[in-house]
Formats: sequence, structure tokens, C-alpha cells
Amino acid sequence: MELGLRERKKEQTRQLLADTARRLFTERGFENVTVTEVARAADVSEKTVFNYFPTKEDLFYNRLESFESELLAAVRGRSPGESVLAAFMRFVSRPRGLLAEKDASEELRAITTMIAESPALLARERQIFERYTASLAGVIAEETGAAVEAWIVSNALIGVHRALLNYVRRGVLAGRSNAALARGVRAEAKQALALLEEGLAGYAVKRG
Repeated sequence: MELGLRERKKEQTRQLLADTARRLFTERGFENVTVTEVARAADVSEKTVFNYFPTKEDLFYNRLESFESELLAAVRGRSPGESVLAAFMRFVSRPRGLLAEKDASEELRAITTMIAESPALLARERQIFERYTASLAGVIAEETGAAVEAWIVSNALIGVHRALLNYVRRGVLAGRSNAALARGVRAEAKQALALLEEGLAGYAVKRG
């Protein structure tokens, strides 16, 4: 559905703020940039920034909101006969963002270093993963009616995602290329799938 003029302008402002913050963070480091400076560089008020991003950390992690919605859509929209496990693993094993760009290794390394060196970013990331876990558990529970089992499955699956993310970050900091890391993610995801299949392969198979 096509967005109206107001919605398009809001999305453009959001993207401007995210792009401006990303540039400043990359140039100077996350801890060395204030929200006021982001607002000034984007030619908006500080209040406008907070209207779109409640915290400075959310400016940094702005892409993770769309990741969450895409993940939940992949699980909800899986084909009849496909398990939650299969849909989830197919989604997280696909390179996206900077990892999918051949010439973005340096930017990815800079961002990875910023995260590793910032307690505030690491803390916010843990909160985001907790939200992912709760959201995914909610989707599974809606379908199965088994809240406890849904929570167990969701924690296992988000745990896989976090393990793959940590794999990528270690590789980035070690200087591995994006192409090599993308291949590695697919291989590690395949192993994780094999590890979980025995217990989860038949769980929550969607009925036709």
C-alpha cells in the first residue's frame, strides 16, 4: 500500500536522522556524538530526534526494528507444512545490511568496533534481543496456544541468531571479508539447524 504524503515525509525525516547519526557515529565514535549534534547536523530540533528515536542508542540500532518485523512476517507467512524452525533458519541465514554489500567491510568493521567498545550499546542490544524473544514467543503462542513451549522455542531460536551475530562480529574484527563471512553464516546456520531439528523439526508445523 502506497504511503500518503504525511507518512512519506515522516519516513524521510526518520531516514535523514538515521543516516546523519550513522555518519557522525562512524566518523567520531558513538560515545563522542550527542543527540544535540545529530539534530544540528540534520537541521531539526532535538525534540524531533526524540520523537523518532527515544534514545541515542535507538539512533544507532535503527535498522533492528525492521529486522524484527521482517522476522515475524517470515514466521507468520511460512508455507503450510513448514515448521517455525525451518522458516526462522532460512530467514537468519540470509546475509543482509552491510554484510550483504561487497564493498562495506570497512564500515562494518567500524560499526562492530563501536558496539564492542560501548557498554551502552551492548546493554541496549540485550534489551532488543529480549524484545525479539518476547515478540517471537507471542507469534508462536498465538498459533499453538502453548505459551510455555512458545517461550522455550523462541529463546532457542533467538539464541541461534545471537550466536550467528557473534560469529560475524568475531570475523569482522579478525579482518575476514564480507563474502567469506556470508558463506560462514550459511554454514553455521546449517549446523545449528541440524542441531535443533531432532527436537524441533516437528514442532508447530503449519496446517494447510
